[in-house]
Amino acid sequence: MTNRRDFLLGAGAAVLSAGLVSRVQAAGIPEAKIQDKPGTEGPLAPQDGRPYQPVVTLNGWTLPYRMKNGVKEFHLVAEPVVREFAPGMTAHLWGYNGQSPGPTIECVEGDRIRIFVTNKLPEHTTIHWHGVLLPSGMDGVGGVSQPQIKPGQTFVYEFTMKKSGTFMYHPHADEMVQMAMGMMGFIVVHPKNPDFMRVDRDFVFLLSAYDIDPGSYTPRVSEMTDFNLWTFNSRVFPGIDPMVARTGDKVRVRVGNLTMTNHPIHLHGHDFEVTCTDGGWVPKSARWPEVTTDVAVGQMRAFEFTAVAGDWAIHCHKSHHTMNAMGHNLPTMIGVPQQELAKKIRKLTPDYMDMGSKGMADMGEMEMPLPDNTLPMMTGQGPFGPVEMGGMFTLLKVRDKQARGDYTDPGWYEHPPRTVAWLYEGEEPEAIKAAPAPTSGHDLKVRKPTGHEGH
Repeated sequence: MTNRRDFLLGAGAAVLSAGLVSRVQAAGIPEAKIQDKPGTEGPLAPQDGRPYQPVVTLNGWTLPYRMKNGVKEFHLVAEPVVREFAPGMTAHLWGYNGQSPGPTIECVEGDRIRIFVTNKLPEHTTIHWHGVLLPSGMDGVGGVSQPQIKPGQTFVYEFTMKKSGTFMYHPHADEMVQMAMGMMGFIVVHPKNPDFMRVDRDFVFLLSAYDIDPGSYTPRVSEMTDFNLWTFNSRVFPGIDPMVARTGDKVRVRVGNLTMTNHPIHLHGHDFEVTCTDGGWVPKSARWPEVTTDVAVGQMRAFEFTAVAGDWAIHCHKSHHTMNAMGHNLPTMIGVPQQELAKKIRKLTPDYMDMGSKGMADMGEMEMPLPDNTLPMMTGQGPFGPVEMGGMFTLLKVRDKQARGDYTDPGWYEHPPRTVAWLYEGEEPEAIKAAPAPTSGHDLKVRKPTGHEGH
């Protein structure tokens, strides 16, 4: 239930109060939609107001709104949530409306929006609208631009979206705890002209990182460097849904980074152009082709490309960020024979498995016992065997016959004949040796700095 006590006006944010209960009840607060499923919801078409091409939030959803006297009203609820990172592991986080990250907020350039924020956390909070141009009193910095939103209170933020683009929301109260616990979300402001920068498919997701010990459920909020779970929208591969497109579609991918390090996001099989940052749209004259874009802390990058048929990896190119449940004190065992040692250890621990003598690739095939509520470092099966990935990794699946507006997983790609690398079983060709360097037959004289000559 929404708490409607204690009306205060402070630094541009209004607290609903007993003094105005009758007026508030007559006006009503928008219903707060709650979502507890970790899958990707399809695009939410605008109910009314200006038209726009909606986005698809990877393993997430868009928050519905209602129109009231020309204002779009949304309702966010800050609360403890349970998030499934992948089948076999859940985490106790803080988020919005049942999920972490919270739902994506979509509106249009020029829209007047009103966002009710109800606090169901055990401590106070605020919301900062990262990158949005608005009055200072709506900026959401606790103690600076507004009082903190105490548990049980609802604050109202109201402002006009001055420009289109891609932005984020997150607390500016006890940030170390609240952001480490998963409090964040996306804001997409569509252009007033629906044909400006129009694409066929538009995907969004946030980058976040957690340190959750195997067997536990709550992140270590004081961690600064040694995170063990790197996520797209608080999901890890193989729990991350694919991005699905039709061959020839113009596709936009919007990525926001609220971790504590940068992430070079790399797309296979395509080149693209960065077309938008959280500062605004990039003019065509300032773009150049890329296959990787580095998304720094607190930044957003949107890139666009024309979809090519196939199953294409998209991932962070920091190799440890495509692994799950990483340990930071593992010795390198490459080249170390372990068979005899493993026999002795199995007498004490029957499930013990030696690993790493020839590298870690066999981790993708192992089915070894794990502690409760954790994941293998690498996992997931593809059509040709183990994928040997985790963390910040998923697939862009592009198909010739994918229906427009269809975002369902089409399964694995059927490669045309002679387009898959194959095993060579013929004779090994003789290695071509480099010709020796020619000699002049003359002695080389070197003049030393002292002026003396030598051979």
